[in-house]
Amino acid sequence: MGLALDESKDGDEIFEKGGFTFVIEKKLLEEVKPVTVDYVTTPRGEGFVVKTGIKADCGGCTSC
Repeated sequence: MGLALDESKDGDEIFEKGGFTFVIEKKLLEEVKPVTVDYVTTPRGEGFVVKTGIKADCGGCTSC
């Protein structure tokens, strides 16, 4: 899951938070909720982080 600029369409859920408008397909939202979007600054860089309710199952790797 990631972020992209897009226009809303039929079947989308629209949220406004902090002066920003977020659009996500309702069907996708049901599959991945809850969804959070944060802007983070770390020693490695800065940018948006999207977290979902999907639990990664990758065999115990540390990069998930």
